[in-house]
Formats: sequence, structure tokens, C-alpha cells
Amino acid sequence: VIADTVVQLNIPLTPIPDENVELTLKGILYDLDKYDIRPDAAKVLDSLIIILKNNPTLVIEIASHTDSRADDDYNMKLSLKRAQSCMNYLIAKGIPKARLKAVGYGETRPINDCDDCTEEEHQQNRRTTFRVLRSDYKN
Repeated sequence: VIADTVVQLNIPLTPIPDENVELTLKGILYDLDKYDIRPDAAKVLDSLIIILKNNPTLVIEIASHTDSRADDDYNMKLSLKRAQSCMNYLIAKGIPKARLKAVGYGETRPINDCDDCTEEEHQQNRRTTFRVLRSDYKN
């Protein structure tokens, strides 16, 4: 031990979002009864890829939703397919599968609570959102 010794460490620090923070990326919407990635959604996913590559320790949930026009069981399956489509897109662009968790919520978390929904209101509910689960991923 050397008294009065100063050690300087040059460690770059990058701010990491808190866990359970939802990443707000608008534009991951789906056509009725579909789970394919539309061109407008691909642009949004490309933005997410940049975020994930700039923050390589983040693990996210990909949460997909449906409107209320089919039965509960069908909507749960469809929403999971939507989440998996997003996950497959991200994996194809180089994001490790271990950093992604695909979840389908069906019609259980609507954006709006309309009774007699317009097509635009239904469209708002057919979406995918993202949430930070952890910030401790190690490759």
C-alpha cells in the first residue's frame, strides 16, 4: 500500500435505461389477421437495431398485441406470431436471440377501450411494443 497515491481510470460510461422501461417506438403496426413485417415497421425495427447495438447489454421484451375481433385463443397465438416475426427480423440483422424475449398479449392490453371500434382504432391495437427487461447481458 502506497499512501497518497492517486490512480486515474479512464473508463467510458454509457447511460443504460432502467429495467422495465418501455422503449417508445411507434409504427410497428399490422394489417388485420397478419403478422408479417410491413415496410413501415421495418424502418422502426432498424431504429431499434441501432439502439440495441449501441447498448449491447440490454435484454428486451418484444410484446405484440391484437385487436378484439377474433376469439381470445386465436388472438393470443396471432400476437405471439407477431412478436416472433419482430424477433426473427432482429436476429437476421445480427441481434443475439438471447437478448430478445417474444411475448404475445392478444387483446388483453388495448390502447383504446372502444366498444364499437373504427378501423383506425382497431389498427392502433394491432401493435408491437418493447420493454427493457435487463441491462446485464454478457456475450
